[in-house]
Amino acid sequence: MIIKFSYLKINGFVQLGMKKKRNGFFLSLMLLKFIQSIPSPKAELFKLWLARVGSERIGETIDPELTIERVLETYLKKGYSREWINQRLQAIQVRKELTDEWDKRSIQKGIEYAILTDEISKAWSGMTTRDANTMLASPLAVEEVRGHTAVYRSF
Repeated sequence: MIIKFSYLKINGFVQLGMKKKRNGFFLSLMLLKFIQSIPSPKAELFKLWLARVGSERIGETIDPELTIERVLETYLKKGYSREWINQRLQAIQVRKELTDEWDKRSIQKGIEYAILTDEISKAWSGMTTRDANTMLASPLAVEEVRGHTAVYRSF
């Protein structure tokens, strides 16, 4: 079955305060809502999976450590070593500390974060973020660089 979505207007989403715009999140949410409404036994397995994932995410809001465990499990399933995973988590923590400092100094998220990130990127790699993304157009190349520079690439 092929379903073509161009744009759907669902009043329930508007009542939740969501903006009416075409973006990936909104379309994903609409698609999931649509799947939940299918009265077919063939959709039941997918509905059960959605319920399980939703339950897990609710559990993660109660106990955030569950999120970290899920991240570790996901990276291990992808074949990353524990050392790489630890470096990646450390890089995320360093980035969080940096952005916390920027927040303390009233740096505005968005363009000012991008400017500072570009300056840091130029200092360690000689390239802006845009230059690096252009050079690494291949998703395979991006993963390779991310894997080799996890300690350095905390930005």
